[in-house]
Amino acid sequence: MADPSSYRPEPGQIPDSPGVYKFRDEHRRVIYVGKAKSLRQRLASYFQDLAGLHPRTATMVTTAASVEWTVVSTEVEALQLEYSWIKEFDPRFNVKYRDDKSYPSLAVTMNEDYPRVQVMRGPKKKGVRYFGPYGHAWAIRETVDLMLRVFPVRTCSAGVFKRSAQIGRPCLLGYIGKCSAPCVGRVTPEEHRELAEDFCDFMAGRTGTYLTRLEQQMHEAAEEMEYEKAARLRDDIGALRRAMEKNAVVLADATDADLFAVAEDELEAAVQIFHVRGGRVRGQRGWVTDKVEAVDTAGLVEHALQQLYGEEKGEAVPKEVLVPALPEDTPALSQWLAERRGSQVSLRIPQRGDKKALMETVHRNAQQSLALHKTKRASDLTTRSRALEEIAEALELDGAPLRIECFDISHLQGDDVVASMVVFEDGVARKGEYRRFQIKSFEGQDDVRSMHEVISRRFRRYLQEKLKTGEWSPESSESPESAVSSESSGPAPGGEVDRDTPEDDGRPKRFAYPPQLVVVDGGQPQVAAAKRALEELGIDDVAVCGLAKRLEEVWLPGEDDPVVLPRSSEGLYLLQRVRDEAHRFAIQYQRNKRGKRLKAGPLDEVPGLGESRRLALIKHFGSVKKLRQATIDQICEVPGIGRKTAETVAVALAQAVPAGPAVNTATGEIIEDETPASAGAASDRGTEQ
Repeated sequence: MADPSSYRPEPGQIPDSPGVYKFRDEHRRVIYVGKAKSLRQRLASYFQDLAGLHPRTATMVTTAASVEWTVVSTEVEALQLEYSWIKEFDPRFNVKYRDDKSYPSLAVTMNEDYPRVQVMRGPKKKGVRYFGPYGHAWAIRETVDLMLRVFPVRTCSAGVFKRSAQIGRPCLLGYIGKCSAPCVGRVTPEEHRELAEDFCDFMAGRTGTYLTRLEQQMHEAAEEMEYEKAARLRDDIGALRRAMEKNAVVLADATDADLFAVAEDELEAAVQIFHVRGGRVRGQRGWVTDKVEAVDTAGLVEHALQQLYGEEKGEAVPKEVLVPALPEDTPALSQWLAERRGSQVSLRIPQRGDKKALMETVHRNAQQSLALHKTKRASDLTTRSRALEEIAEALELDGAPLRIECFDISHLQGDDVVASMVVFEDGVARKGEYRRFQIKSFEGQDDVRSMHEVISRRFRRYLQEKLKTGEWSPESSESPESAVSSESSGPAPGGEVDRDTPEDDGRPKRFAYPPQLVVVDGGQPQVAAAKRALEELGIDDVAVCGLAKRLEEVWLPGEDDPVVLPRSSEGLYLLQRVRDEAHRFAIQYQRNKRGKRLKAGPLDEVPGLGESRRLALIKHFGSVKKLRQATIDQICEVPGIGRKTAETVAVALAQAVPAGPAVNTATGEIIEDETPASAGAASDRGTEQ
């Protein structure tokens, strides 16, 4: 690890002008390429205190051994040079997008004497017109099959073409009218090229003029009583319309635009792109990348634009490029795109209307792409096994953690404090083992204290189950014994109540199985609280670690420095997935609790009145207002309501202060309160109250 001060340029050496810079390691390999409006200001930002740098940036500058730069005259030149160097040197600390699959495109080889229509994958070739990319090759073939009726362009390979020319007989497509058979001279090279150009124009979205011309020819043929020709033209129009229907109109005014959307987390980002030509979605593609450098959404967009349009020219660059965030050098990037297109390019964020709605669709696709990418990694057995082994090695465990439990705390400014416990066995989520907790031993916001309480409650239940089965004797430990005995005699501190099924039903108890690893969402304080809770219960065979969200660092009890797993580590991906699942589960429960609390009515506060009887009361009387006006004898008429319960309900409603009358602001009329009160919320299955 190098000290950045050892290769820091002297003051005044770095010019205050636009340029591109390269960081090299001790072996002279380029590890990072960047551009700047002012090289002096940008490079100075790398040579500050390492504690003030982003962890990824700090890793880069300590890996580097030298820095060099090249001055350019404009920011556009800097953009072009940066793209060239990234492509040439493939630096390890630059964001590089990789296709989640090789998307096929519809290609027309205009660089040949007899242009050919075919499916192509891989890098684009000079002189070839591309349309797409498409999600599936069969979608291209269906479109081409419809189009060949009207534009009988050659689709055969070079070998088939040469063979047909030698024998003087076309292939089957030539006989059925889906190829103009240039191989045997039915059309001249110029006529065949004109067909190919018409095919390209139609695929590019210029459909209206061509369809109008065909319809005019059809009507003229009908007027001249050439009914066979008119029928053929009618069928041609129908084929073209069916080809057009495969891509619905999403934007009006025959818009040509590319829409970019980004879905990201701390480690990865997915980019989705919709290609709209003539107002129709003509293609879609997506990339997934590791966030190996400190980059935000705008930076990801800039890298995506460079990669997508770096080799493109002309109409391949659309008139509009719609993005979720504008890059830092938007004017320079717009000028660069305009130079590649040959005319003005609008780079902006859609604010309203159809374009904003379509952008939301693209963003949903990006989210699905990122989720699918993570699921594929998590579902592979070999990958899961390697992940568990890497976790065991990094945390110095005795064996692979086959059962991992992760805990997270959630609240809204100290209200409705809850916790979640998620379980992963063999690297796969066991949702039937998930549990939820309400924090009741104190009020307010204290994540550390909440974590201590939840860990204590979970493992007290584990010791209780071991005590019932005789697998554990509390003789050697005072604290666990007192904890278990208090739980056995009644509710535990914090309001925990045993709701397990009877002992003789043969089903496993909720907390009967201990994990090999406990993961907490947080850093050193949360880890210390969890470890302290286990030590107070005398449990020393369960490992504890914490995963901090911001920097994805793994913290161990009693350690001043975190364990940093490699970015390509499958173990880190598994820990992140476990943590994210616990976070999602906790937030979901907290939101449900908050929603139910806000919707709660006066009946929810009646002690001993469950959900079924609350619903029965509301159904019988119709509203809380009418129930409040009812006598005790009338309340007793409701099935399941005894006199004592009726008296309790009447007293509770009498003490509750009714809300003021609702007023219709348009008419000034007082609206009668006939809204049924909330019947309350049933306790969630698996929730520890």
